[in-house]
Amino acid sequence: MSRWNLAWLLGLSAACLLGLSITYSAPSRQSNLQKKHENLKLLVDVLEEVQQKYVKELDAEKMRELVENMINSGLERLDQHSSFINADEYKQFTKASRGKFGGVGIRIGLDRLGQVFVESPMVGTPAYEAGVMAGDLIVKIDGVSTENMPMKKVVELIQGEPGTKVTLTVLHENAKKPVDLEMNRAEIKIDSVLGDRRIHDKLQEWDFWIDPVSKIGYVRINSFQETTGEEMIRVVDALQKAGMRGLVMDLRNNPGGLLRAAVEVASLFLPEGKEVVNTKGRGGVKEDIYQSKPPNASFQQGHYPVAILINRYSASASEIVAAALQDHLRAIIVGERSYGKGSVQNVIALEGGQSALKLTTASYWRPSGRNIHRFPDSKEQDEWGVKPNDGFEVKLSDDERIEYYRWRRDRDIVRRPGEPQPEPEAEKEKDKDKDKKKEPFRDKVLDKALEYIRGEMEKREKGAQAPPANAPLGLEQRRTVTTPVEAFLVPRMRSGHS
Repeated sequence: MSRWNLAWLLGLSAACLLGLSITYSAPSRQSNLQKKHENLKLLVDVLEEVQQKYVKELDAEKMRELVENMINSGLERLDQHSSFINADEYKQFTKASRGKFGGVGIRIGLDRLGQVFVESPMVGTPAYEAGVMAGDLIVKIDGVSTENMPMKKVVELIQGEPGTKVTLTVLHENAKKPVDLEMNRAEIKIDSVLGDRRIHDKLQEWDFWIDPVSKIGYVRINSFQETTGEEMIRVVDALQKAGMRGLVMDLRNNPGGLLRAAVEVASLFLPEGKEVVNTKGRGGVKEDIYQSKPPNASFQQGHYPVAILINRYSASASEIVAAALQDHLRAIIVGERSYGKGSVQNVIALEGGQSALKLTTASYWRPSGRNIHRFPDSKEQDEWGVKPNDGFEVKLSDDERIEYYRWRRDRDIVRRPGEPQPEPEAEKEKDKDKDKKKEPFRDKVLDKALEYIRGEMEKREKGAQAPPANAPLGLEQRRTVTTPVEAFLVPRMRSGHS
């Protein structure tokens, strides 16, 4: 045994003996401090042994990679959302929150089995147009298996210089075999707030009317980033000035994003000072309460029915918005139960701002006091996530979900000049086995939302007294509309739309 180790052991023994003679006034504090030092020494000893005795000599870069992998492996066992962000990833993380980053355009995570899955592809990106879908498992990257691969390595393999190719082998939900999807990497610029379809003669712009005749607007938020609040103010303000009488907010497949952006969006529809969300830290102690604020002096809130669409992949910030507007009776929720991601991750800068620790430090709670987060042991009957309002749950089968995704993607793709964008009535495919045409796809969730909004509009047209502007809708206005949806269908305008 080396002299240093012997001296250390003797010193530790002396410290322990001395500790026995001290009163028991603070044994817990001393014990925790001792364990902390023991853990740090263990980590240093392991790294020292690896550096001195591993079969291959490791240079500084390899040792750094080992340390980062050790940190991330430990954090991933704490929960699936905590991680260490190294220097390269931190640059990409910062760019992504600002609406610009490099890659193929997907948000990825680890499921409860530790498999890499797609939280959501981003509209208009190489991954989206190649056919990557929310919920896909990424089995291989350029032929390399992702099994037991650290998240950092997954990101490194997917990212790369714009223009270079990458092949993702993915397994779609309910599919028996994975498929290879080749795509070109690109610099990803994200539109945070999207419309229903691209405008025919301005393909980079969106049509935000789902029913221009009845003046029903439609906004789809694909993530909450720094510019989301400003984008929403611009779009909603323009719709209101054009006479909007109802709004559909689509948060399906929205994995979340910045809390500040979620509060800004909720503030567009709530009176000032209403609680949007609160956080509870260690021990369930309430830490922060986030309230709605006035967007700006020029924006005036309108009073009209609002329907929010969610599904099983609506998470985090999208759940905060949906829960706040539901709890304050300002919107109804249509679709299926959300994901249940109600944990708060703080991004803590390390190494002088060169890297960061993304650590779960608290949990989100709804204004009503209900829980959002779905814990690993949570059951279906437990309180978590956001549920649709009574009578507005619309469940989709796996086949219907995939069909919806393909239909939605076809409407989002920016096509070359002169290449027609299919109309809903023309979106029919020939059956491979039979020479028959399938019925046009119908978005059942959207149809249910439109049924509600048209029902509310009809009641007001029949003389129901509208509440004052900025007032939340009352419970009596939240009853399920029983009139068949066909009675309210209004043909879409054709001119100027693709």
